[in-house]
Amino acid sequence: MKQPNWQRNLYFLWFGNFMTGMGFSMTMPFLSLFVATLGNFTRPQLNLLSGFAFAITFLAKAIVSPYWGKLADQYGRKLMCLRASLGMAFTITACGFVPNVWVLIVLRAIQGCFSGYINNANAIVAASVPIDHSGKALGTLATGNVVGTLLGPLAGGVLAQTFGYRSSFYVTGVMMVIVFVTTLVFVHEDFTPVDKQAMVPTKQIFRELKYPMLIWGLFITTLVIQAANMSITPIISLLIKDLLHHGGQVAMVSGVISSLPGIVTLVESPLLGALSDRIGPEKVLGVGLVAAIICFIPMSMVHNVWQLGVWRTLLGVSDAAMLPAIQTLMTHYVPKSAFGRIFSYNQSFQAMGSVSGPMLGSVVANAVSYQGVFMMTAILETLNLMFLVPAMWSLFKAKRIEQN
Repeated sequence: MKQPNWQRNLYFLWFGNFMTGMGFSMTMPFLSLFVATLGNFTRPQLNLLSGFAFAITFLAKAIVSPYWGKLADQYGRKLMCLRASLGMAFTITACGFVPNVWVLIVLRAIQGCFSGYINNANAIVAASVPIDHSGKALGTLATGNVVGTLLGPLAGGVLAQTFGYRSSFYVTGVMMVIVFVTTLVFVHEDFTPVDKQAMVPTKQIFRELKYPMLIWGLFITTLVIQAANMSITPIISLLIKDLLHHGGQVAMVSGVISSLPGIVTLVESPLLGALSDRIGPEKVLGVGLVAAIICFIPMSMVHNVWQLGVWRTLLGVSDAAMLPAIQTLMTHYVPKSAFGRIFSYNQSFQAMGSVSGPMLGSVVANAVSYQGVFMMTAILETLNLMFLVPAMWSLFKAKRIEQN
């Protein structure tokens, strides 16, 4: 029996998401160490340049994603996946040859400009999957990026330790070439190019959305989830060091604690995605947000790493509930002709969360305490829930009316 086209796409786009997630994260553990080899910098200069080199990729992604989304709706999402994978292959490989930090920063900015594989992969699957399987399919697809992001730092650290920092860039470049080839050969998209004059303007799409406040609420929720997850990034090892009372294997424990939510999300996302197909993604999203708030509050009062580990494990369950639910809601309430633009806007908000989260975390940690970062994220999640509830309530009432 011939396999449905959407299932084959799901398998190969999962692989593409996995390789892209790994490629993005492989150089993260040693980026500041690599920057240190590119010149003689003071400690403040090194911190500033490393932070800038990290953030510039996400900032560029946030700015250009809507433009690529428009082209995706005009020429096809597969073409944008090919553009993203090939562009990243060149820019990441070139990072391995940089003579100074300024060239590295420029290349990482260009890398951000060429990004967009994951959101276009989501759009391809969302446009082709039967609506009653969308939650499980998008939940499964999300695990590809999660697994890649989890394994990337480990693989990058081993390569850097064995062959030097630059080797990770070369290997990542080869990986993105493989993604380009597999996407070109095995991913099929039924798409008819749209003439530029026939394209519905983005402003009109937002005006014609059935539930515009819901879509904007989902954008903001994506930003808050990413900011909450990234807020602890700059200070996680320092917090672990304090909780271990300046003894023990800080680096190893930090790695384990950091990866716990991702590991749980990997396991739970397909299951909770399937649940959203049965009971509705809006219910799963609402419960996920409340669960995240419940997890972050006690994190602000932990006294040892075991307590922190337990609450971060539970946080992974809430992430697994929220991320596929957001994608599924967009699939339900956005016209297919606008998937490229809407999913790209969502990626822009996610990228803004990647930039703002670590910045907020660093500021709060300096002003209050490391644990205060978790209370800050709990407040952010609460404000987000308050913003999203009216839109969810209007959706709930409309569905009740339709059923009656």
